[in-house]
Amino acid sequence: MSIKNNLLLNFKNFINDNNYINPLKNSINKKKNIGLVHKIYLSLLKSKKIYKAHTKTKSEIRGGGKKPWKQKGTGRARAGSIRSPLWVGGGISFGPRITKKFKKVNRKEKQKAISTTFWLKKKAIKIVSQAFFKNSLIKTKILSKKLKAFFEFYKNKKIIIITNFSFFSSKNLKNVIVCNKKNLTLQILLNCSLIIFVA
Repeated sequence: MSIKNNLLLNFKNFINDNNYINPLKNSINKKKNIGLVHKIYLSLLKSKKIYKAHTKTKSEIRGGGKKPWKQKGTGRARAGSIRSPLWVGGGISFGPRITKKFKKVNRKEKQKAISTTFWLKKKAIKIVSQAFFKNSLIKTKILSKKLKAFFEFYKNKKIIIITNFSFFSSKNLKNVIVCNKKNLTLQILLNCSLIIFVA
C-alpha cells in the first residue's frame, strides 16, 4: 500500500503545480457545459461519418454512346442515348453520392467540452509517477501485469494513459489507449473508464 500511495499523487496538487494540460486547470468544480459536451460529441461523430449510398449518372454508366435512332423521320421521340435518366437502366439524375460531411467545431468550445469531461470523470482519474512505467515501455507482459495489480476493477474496461513519451508495449492491449495531450479527443475521454496521467 505504501508503494501505491507514493506513486499515486494528489490530483489537486498536480493541477496547481503542473502545466501538463491546460483544460485541467478549470476542470475542478465545473458543473456547467454538460450540454456543450453533447453538442461537440455529436458534431465530431457527424464529421467522422461517411455516407456510402452511391448512384451513377448518365456519363458513368457503361454503354449509351451510340444514338438509338436518327433524329427525324421515325415518328418517335428524339433520343440521344439509351442511358438517359428517362430510360430504364439509364443514369440517375439527383441520386445519392458518396460524401463526407464536416461540421466545424470552435477551438474554445472543444477545450471547454474536454475540461467538463475531466470534471465529470474526476473520480476515475489517477496520477502516476514515471517510475511506475519505467520497465514497461518495451514489454507488453510487464505493462499488463502492472495495470492488473493496481487497477483490478478496470480489468476489462477501457483505460487511457496520458503521457509525453510513447508506449510501444500498449499496442497489443485492446483496452489500453496511450495518447499525448495534443492527441486527446473528447470521444476517447467519454468512452474510457479510467484515466491515468503520467507525471
